[in-house]
Amino acid sequence: MSQPNRMEGNVCLITGGGTGIGKATALQMAREGASAVVIAARREAEGEAVAAACRDLGAESCFIRTDMTCEAEVEQMVAGTLSRFGRLDVAFNNAGFQERRAPVEEQADATYAAVFDTNVRGVFHCLRHQIPAMLKTGGGAIVINASVSGVRNPNPGFALYNASKAAVIAMMRTAAIENAARGIRINAVAPGRVVTDMMLAAGVGDVATVAAGLPLRRMGQPEELAEAVVWLASEQSSYVVGHVLAADGGFLAA
Repeated sequence: MSQPNRMEGNVCLITGGGTGIGKATALQMAREGASAVVIAARREAEGEAVAAACRDLGAESCFIRTDMTCEAEVEQMVAGTLSRFGRLDVAFNNAGFQERRAPVEEQADATYAAVFDTNVRGVFHCLRHQIPAMLKTGGGAIVINASVSGVRNPNPGFALYNASKAAVIAMMRTAAIENAARGIRINAVAPGRVVTDMMLAAGVGDVATVAAGLPLRRMGQPEELAEAVVWLASEQSSYVVGHVLAADGGFLAA
């Protein structure tokens, strides 16, 4: 059950915040007392709609169009947050890309670039600019959206996505060690099979069949992942650093 106001007074930034887990997390942070919620994504209509919904929930909110693969845009995203709200307390680096399912030998260089530029380079860009911003005001919390695919490959056909998420986990752990003593806690959430547009577009297979193979016998919902992200970003997890929290319906335990 959600605890009220875990985000009270925080300025929160969510990348990939227009849909899926990012959208659900933005709304949950607004419900839980965030003073501001910044939505960063490439698609303007969806991002603006989420920002409006956050304002309806009582949080100041704005949309900043950002391509996470472009460092200049990521720099402007963080600078825009600081200019408007004066600080950055919480970041959820959620933006991601998954290739269409196919054997590794059938994947193209362009697909490799799209996956790694978004999932790895994009997180790198975010950390490079979010960490200095947080240090200016005494610290903060960063949560990165990884995947159970970075821990153990749940399905063949996604070699690039799996490898990118393993890289993100390694980057997260290193950054966590480097920044813990400086007042910035960095962790990751690892979703399992969660119903999002990206998952469905990737061609993971029949949803009912996939769900039947999980210990909980059902797919996850974005709102369930939002709860995990908010917990990692809140003071409830104040002694948690460099951790990968699997919210996966029991997949990794099976």
